[in-house]
Amino acid sequence: MAEAVRAPVDPAKDMQQSSDSSDVVDASSGAILRNTKQTTALPLAQQANEQVNSEQLYLTTTTSTSTVGANGDSATTTVTDMSSLSATSTTAASAALPLAVHYLASFHQICVVTALLPLVTLFTCFVTAYVFQYDDVHETHCRVYNIVPSISAITGVSPQRYFWRLSIALHIGPRLPIAFVYKNFYRSMLANLQQRRPHLVPKADLMITLILILNLIEISSLGGVTYISNRENYPIHEKIFITFMVCSLCYMLATIKLHGMLFEDESKLLPIQRESIKWKRILFITSIVSTVGLLVFFAKHRFYCHDLAFSWFAFFEYVIAIANMLFHFTIIWDFPSQFMLIVQGPKEKIEELIKRACAKYD
Repeated sequence: MAEAVRAPVDPAKDMQQSSDSSDVVDASSGAILRNTKQTTALPLAQQANEQVNSEQLYLTTTTSTSTVGANGDSATTTVTDMSSLSATSTTAASAALPLAVHYLASFHQICVVTALLPLVTLFTCFVTAYVFQYDDVHETHCRVYNIVPSISAITGVSPQRYFWRLSIALHIGPRLPIAFVYKNFYRSMLANLQQRRPHLVPKADLMITLILILNLIEISSLGGVTYISNRENYPIHEKIFITFMVCSLCYMLATIKLHGMLFEDESKLLPIQRESIKWKRILFITSIVSTVGLLVFFAKHRFYCHDLAFSWFAFFEYVIAIANMLFHFTIIWDFPSQFMLIVQGPKEKIEELIKRACAKYD
């Protein structure tokens, strides 16, 4: 809003060349600039009235600038925000680009490499540490006889720790987008569930969100337990490991429950889908049984220092880790023929092209 301040004028003045100003205020700086105009020879009373009307100060807080023209009319010039200009230019540049495919890869192959990478690295670390650093990896606070080192032990010595950390870094990268791919994959099935059992749709949608959160926490905990070793900070390492275990088991259980909602009659599923569900259940049961064994032998080692108790603890730890890796490896049955695509072009055209292609094959 602008507020006008009238300047007093003496109507008895002689005719003279006078300047009246219309103020221009820039909202971003608050600076006031005065534009002058030349008045013509008019009667004294009329000239005085015109001078009163033209001598106005405009104080504005908007991005528009007001000026008074030679005939007394006001004109508004809009100052365009730089972000709007940037967005407009970006949209225009995107619209001018032709459609082009820059990257096309098999999502199936990406998932296979992502799932196998930590498994192969874990086996390499175990063999090399067991052969070349036997005493280092078997050292415990109880000083009792053991034959199987823990995962933390074989990935906490050098140079195995560097291979393991590099492997997990490469493993975590693709797993983050895969978590969101699973979320969209499950939500695409809600329309079918709405037709069969509409009362389960809110529960299934909540379960999908829960699965995503548990998956992200599990991935973050895997990074934490990898980069904070038990030799560097045992209390933090232990808490992160517990978080990883709990979220991993809850994620497996929630995934199996969601499959039970989405696929009521498994006989109608494809063979690879039935294989995926079957192995998810087997690996979840294996993880539960191994977790019980791990807790039992951890207590025997921690409080009683029994011989070979730590070896049994380490054995169940390996079983849990491998079961977790294989559970995520079932993605090869969930996405057997999908591709990862990077396309250049306007978003609207790409979406329209994909919709037309989907409608054609449907």
